[in-house]
Amino acid sequence: MSRVQDLPSEERPRERLMRHGAKVLGDRELLAVLLGTGTSGQSVLELSGSLLQDGWQALSRRQAQELLQIKGLGQAKVALLLAALEIGNRVRRQEMGNRITGPEDVVILMEDMIRLNQEEFRVLFLNTKNQVLAIETIFRGGLDSVEVFPREVFKRAVGWACASIIVVHNHPSGDPSPSRADRSLTKRLEDAGDLLGIPVLDHVIVGRARHVSVHQGQLTELTN
Repeated sequence: MSRVQDLPSEERPRERLMRHGAKVLGDRELLAVLLGTGTSGQSVLELSGSLLQDGWQALSRRQAQELLQIKGLGQAKVALLLAALEIGNRVRRQEMGNRITGPEDVVILMEDMIRLNQEEFRVLFLNTKNQVLAIETIFRGGLDSVEVFPREVFKRAVGWACASIIVVHNHPSGDPSPSRADRSLTKRLEDAGDLLGIPVLDHVIVGRARHVSVHQGQLTELTN
Protein backbone atom coordinates (compact mmCIF):
# COMPACT_ATOMS: atom_id res chain seq x y z
CA MET A 1 0.00 0.00 0.00
CA SER A 2 1.35 3.41 -1.02
CA ARG A 3 0.00 6.02 1.39
CA VAL A 4 -0.70 9.54 0.17
CA GLN A 5 1.30 11.00 3.07
CA ASP A 6 4.32 9.05 1.85
CA LEU A 7 4.27 10.86 -1.48
CA PRO A 8 6.31 14.04 -2.02
CA SER A 9 4.12 17.02 -1.18
CA GLU A 10 4.05 18.19 -4.80
CA GLU A 11 2.52 14.83 -5.84
CA ARG A 12 -0.25 14.70 -3.24
CA PRO A 13 -3.72 15.26 -4.77
CA ARG A 14 -4.85 17.94 -2.34
CA GLU A 15 -1.65 19.93 -2.64
CA ARG A 16 -1.69 19.62 -6.44
CA LEU A 17 -5.28 20.83 -6.53
CA MET A 18 -4.49 23.89 -4.40
CA ARG A 19 -1.41 24.70 -6.42
CA HIS A 20 -2.64 24.02 -9.97
CA GLY A 21 -6.44 23.74 -9.79
CA ALA A 22 -8.83 20.79 -9.88
CA LYS A 23 -8.58 20.31 -13.65
CA VAL A 24 -5.04 18.89 -13.41
CA LEU A 25 -6.21 15.96 -11.27
CA GLY A 26 -7.28 12.62 -12.65
CA ASP A 27 -10.57 11.03 -11.64
CA ARG A 28 -8.96 8.85 -8.99
CA GLU A 29 -7.19 11.86 -7.46
CA LEU A 30 -10.34 13.98 -7.43
CA LEU A 31 -12.25 11.29 -5.59
CA ALA A 32 -9.32 10.82 -3.18
CA VAL A 33 -9.49 14.51 -2.27
CA LEU A 34 -13.19 14.12 -1.57
CA LEU A 35 -12.82 10.97 0.55
CA GLY A 36 -9.77 12.19 2.45
CA THR A 37 -8.56 8.88 3.91
CA GLY A 38 -8.44 5.20 3.04
CA THR A 39 -8.27 2.23 5.39
CA SER A 40 -5.52 0.45 7.28
CA GLY A 41 -5.01 -1.88 4.32
CA GLN A 42 -5.86 0.40 1.43
CA SER A 43 -4.76 3.94 0.59
CA VAL A 44 -7.34 6.53 -0.35
CA LEU A 45 -6.02 6.46 -3.94
CA GLU A 46 -6.52 2.70 -4.09
CA LEU A 47 -10.00 3.02 -2.59
CA SER A 48 -10.85 5.70 -5.14
CA GLY A 49 -9.56 3.57 -8.00
CA SER A 50 -11.69 0.67 -6.83
CA LEU A 51 -14.82 2.83 -6.66
CA LEU A 52 -14.19 4.23 -10.13
CA GLN A 53 -13.33 0.99 -11.91
CA ASP A 54 -16.57 1.24 -13.94
CA GLY A 55 -16.58 5.04 -14.22
CA TRP A 56 -18.47 7.96 -12.69
CA GLN A 57 -21.84 6.98 -14.15
CA ALA A 58 -21.70 3.54 -12.55
CA LEU A 59 -20.68 5.08 -9.23
CA SER A 60 -23.52 7.62 -9.40
CA ARG A 61 -26.06 4.80 -9.75
CA ARG A 62 -25.04 3.10 -6.51
CA GLN A 63 -27.39 3.47 -3.55
CA ALA A 64 -26.30 4.62 -0.09
CA GLN A 65 -26.84 1.21 1.49
CA GLU A 66 -24.75 -0.44 -1.20
CA LEU A 67 -21.89 2.01 -0.69
CA LEU A 68 -21.98 1.52 3.06
CA GLN A 69 -21.07 -2.14 2.54
CA ILE A 70 -17.66 -1.11 1.13
CA LYS A 71 -14.80 -1.15 3.60
CA GLY A 72 -13.55 2.37 4.19
CA LEU A 73 -16.85 4.09 3.46
CA GLY A 74 -18.79 5.16 6.53
CA GLN A 75 -21.89 7.32 6.67
CA ALA A 76 -19.94 10.59 6.52
CA LYS A 77 -18.01 9.63 3.38
CA VAL A 78 -21.04 8.17 1.65
CA ALA A 79 -23.09 11.27 2.40
CA LEU A 80 -20.29 13.51 1.11
CA LEU A 81 -19.90 11.43 -2.04
CA LEU A 82 -23.62 11.35 -2.87
CA ALA A 83 -23.95 15.07 -2.19
CA ALA A 84 -21.02 15.86 -4.51
CA LEU A 85 -22.49 13.73 -7.30
CA GLU A 86 -25.86 15.43 -6.95
CA ILE A 87 -24.22 18.88 -7.01
CA GLY A 88 -22.62 17.89 -10.31
CA ASN A 89 -26.01 16.85 -11.69
CA ARG A 90 -27.59 20.14 -10.63
CA VAL A 91 -24.79 22.17 -12.20
CA ARG A 92 -25.37 20.35 -15.50
CA ARG A 93 -29.11 21.00 -15.30
CA GLN A 94 -28.54 24.70 -14.68
CA GLU A 95 -26.10 24.90 -17.58
CA MET A 96 -28.80 23.47 -19.83
CA GLY A 97 -30.97 26.47 -19.02
CA ASN A 98 -33.93 24.06 -18.85
CA ARG A 99 -34.02 23.94 -22.66
CA ILE A 100 -34.21 20.57 -24.39
CA THR A 101 -32.04 20.20 -27.50
CA GLY A 102 -31.97 16.40 -27.74
CA PRO A 103 -32.42 13.12 -25.85
CA GLU A 104 -29.15 13.62 -23.94
CA ASP A 105 -30.70 16.66 -22.21
CA VAL A 106 -33.72 14.57 -21.30
CA VAL A 107 -31.51 11.93 -19.70
CA ILE A 108 -29.73 14.56 -17.59
CA LEU A 109 -33.08 15.70 -16.21
CA MET A 110 -34.25 12.12 -15.70
CA GLU A 111 -30.99 10.83 -14.19
CA ASP A 112 -32.74 9.39 -11.13
CA MET A 113 -34.73 7.00 -13.33
CA ILE A 114 -31.57 4.97 -13.90
CA ARG A 115 -31.80 3.70 -10.32
CA LEU A 116 -35.52 2.88 -10.18
CA ASN A 117 -36.60 -0.70 -9.57
CA GLN A 118 -40.01 -0.25 -11.20
CA GLU A 119 -41.14 1.30 -14.44
CA GLU A 120 -42.28 4.91 -14.39
CA PHE A 121 -43.76 7.01 -17.18
CA ARG A 122 -42.98 10.71 -17.09
CA VAL A 123 -43.87 13.62 -19.32
CA LEU A 124 -41.92 16.80 -20.00
CA PHE A 125 -44.24 19.66 -20.93
CA LEU A 126 -42.47 22.21 -23.16
CA ASN A 127 -43.17 25.74 -24.35
CA THR A 128 -42.58 27.02 -27.88
CA LYS A 129 -38.83 27.42 -27.15
CA ASN A 130 -38.53 23.79 -25.97
CA GLN A 131 -38.06 24.97 -22.40
CA VAL A 132 -39.48 22.74 -19.68
CA LEU A 133 -42.65 24.08 -18.10
CA ALA A 134 -43.10 21.06 -15.86
CA ILE A 135 -42.23 17.40 -15.42
CA GLU A 136 -44.78 14.93 -14.08
CA THR A 137 -44.70 11.25 -13.23
CA ILE A 138 -48.09 10.20 -14.56
CA PHE A 139 -47.97 6.40 -14.35
CA ARG A 140 -46.10 3.84 -12.25
CA GLY A 141 -45.89 0.16 -13.08
CA GLY A 142 -44.04 -3.00 -12.13
CA LEU A 143 -40.67 -4.51 -12.97
CA ASP A 144 -41.26 -4.87 -16.69
CA SER A 145 -44.32 -2.87 -17.70
CA VAL A 146 -46.36 0.25 -17.06
CA GLU A 147 -49.87 0.91 -18.37
CA VAL A 148 -50.22 4.27 -20.08
CA PHE A 149 -53.46 6.03 -21.05
CA PRO A 150 -52.95 8.75 -23.69
CA ARG A 151 -56.03 10.66 -22.49
CA GLU A 152 -54.34 11.28 -19.13
CA VAL A 153 -51.13 12.43 -20.81
CA PHE A 154 -52.90 15.00 -22.96
CA LYS A 155 -55.28 16.05 -20.20
CA ARG A 156 -52.18 17.23 -18.31
CA ALA A 157 -50.68 18.70 -21.48
CA VAL A 158 -53.77 20.83 -22.07
CA GLY A 159 -53.71 21.86 -18.42
CA TRP A 160 -50.16 23.14 -18.78
CA ALA A 161 -51.02 24.91 -22.06
CA CYS A 162 -47.82 23.47 -23.48
CA ALA A 163 -46.65 23.58 -27.08
CA SER A 164 -45.26 20.03 -27.18
CA ILE A 165 -44.30 17.11 -24.96
CA ILE A 166 -41.53 14.54 -24.55
CA VAL A 167 -42.39 11.25 -22.87
CA VAL A 168 -39.91 9.15 -20.92
CA HIS A 169 -39.97 5.80 -19.24
CA ASN A 170 -37.35 3.45 -17.82
CA HIS A 171 -36.48 -0.21 -18.19
CA PRO A 172 -35.31 -1.51 -14.78
CA SER A 173 -33.81 -4.54 -16.57
CA GLY A 174 -31.13 -2.18 -17.85
CA ASP A 175 -31.79 -2.79 -21.56
CA PRO A 176 -33.50 0.25 -23.10
CA SER A 177 -34.27 -1.41 -26.42
CA PRO A 178 -37.90 -0.54 -27.27
CA SER A 179 -40.39 -3.38 -27.23
CA ARG A 180 -43.26 -3.77 -29.69
CA ALA A 181 -45.53 -2.34 -26.99
CA ASP A 182 -43.23 0.68 -26.60
CA ARG A 183 -43.36 1.42 -30.31
CA SER A 184 -47.12 0.95 -30.39
CA LEU A 185 -47.51 3.36 -27.47
CA THR A 186 -45.32 5.92 -29.21
CA LYS A 187 -47.53 5.75 -32.31
CA ARG A 188 -50.74 6.12 -30.26
CA LEU A 189 -49.34 9.14 -28.43
CA GLU A 190 -48.09 10.72 -31.65
CA ASP A 191 -51.49 10.26 -33.30
CA ALA A 192 -53.29 11.79 -30.32
CA GLY A 193 -50.82 14.67 -30.21
CA ASP A 194 -51.33 15.39 -33.91
CA LEU A 195 -55.10 15.59 -33.40
CA LEU A 196 -54.74 18.01 -30.50
CA GLY A 197 -51.94 20.08 -31.98
CA ILE A 198 -49.55 19.08 -29.19
CA PRO A 199 -46.78 17.09 -30.93
CA VAL A 200 -44.81 14.36 -29.18
CA LEU A 201 -41.21 15.39 -29.90
CA ASP A 202 -39.66 12.19 -28.60
CA HIS A 203 -40.10 9.07 -26.52
CA VAL A 204 -36.92 8.35 -24.56
CA ILE A 205 -36.34 5.01 -22.84
CA VAL A 206 -33.74 4.99 -20.05
CA GLY A 207 -31.72 1.89 -19.15
CA ARG A 208 -28.86 1.30 -16.74
CA ALA A 209 -26.02 2.54 -18.92
CA ARG A 210 -27.73 3.49 -22.19
CA HIS A 211 -30.79 5.26 -23.45
CA VAL A 212 -32.73 5.05 -26.68
CA SER A 213 -34.69 7.69 -28.54
CA VAL A 214 -37.64 5.89 -30.11
CA HIS A 215 -38.29 8.89 -32.34
CA GLN A 216 -34.71 8.95 -33.66
CA GLY A 217 -34.21 5.20 -33.47
CA GLN A 218 -30.83 5.73 -31.86
CA LEU A 219 -29.22 3.79 -29.02
CA THR A 220 -26.78 5.97 -27.11
CA GLU A 221 -24.29 5.27 -24.35
CA LEU A 222 -24.91 7.32 -21.21
CA THR A 223 -21.74 9.39 -21.22
CA ASN A 224 -23.23 12.64 -19.88
